[in-house]
Amino acid sequence: MTPQEGLINVVMADDHGIFRDGFQLILSRAPGMHLMAQAANGRELIELVKEFQPHVVVTDIKMPLMDGIEATRTITTTWPGIGVIGLSMHDEDDLILEMLEAGAKGYLLKNADKQEVIDAIETVFTGDPYYCTSTNAKLARLIAKTRFHSFNRTKKPEFNEKEIEIIQLICQEFTNREIGEKLFMSVRTVEGYRLKILEKMDVKNSVGLVIYAIQHGFFDPK
Repeated sequence: MTPQEGLINVVMADDHGIFRDGFQLILSRAPGMHLMAQAANGRELIELVKEFQPHVVVTDIKMPLMDGIEATRTITTTWPGIGVIGLSMHDEDDLILEMLEAGAKGYLLKNADKQEVIDAIETVFTGDPYYCTSTNAKLARLIAKTRFHSFNRTKKPEFNEKEIEIIQLICQEFTNREIGEKLFMSVRTVEGYRLKILEKMDVKNSVGLVIYAIQHGFFDPK
């Protein structure tokens, strides 16, 4: 297919046809997105990227002939303007880390719902990183300690004492209700703080918040 102006053009790769079909259905119903082509392995993916020059690539990590990690290294080196999102199963933390080190801008677990798939593509299209909302605390801390640094703002936001306190509690996996009880706030007030913190950090979810906090010294996971 030819690129569609005004749309986010996507190429995806997965060695399971049923998953490719499901992905195609999601994007066919997503306004502003256009699935250009699909590959069954890393070699096919690189050829399709060369041919179609998409905005975003969504690729499985484990594939025959060439895996998603090797394909991502080639894509991000040859076409650095293309954003890559890795697809992973649960319990593949090491592979997700390798994928990010290879140049991927984000990742999704394969059980992510359709709205998160759309959110991830839109986020990576704008050049920002995307971390799956189902990310466990251990993986978030591992990502924060790698050389994968995605927060390159020239002007860093400032946080007041109360915001830093809430950041630290979020990093310790306290819920909004638990934070409210600790700080004598309503749940709605905590939610307001959380949204403001996410906006200041320019991250999409609590996983991004934790990674940002660790990388910028607001929280030490020890």
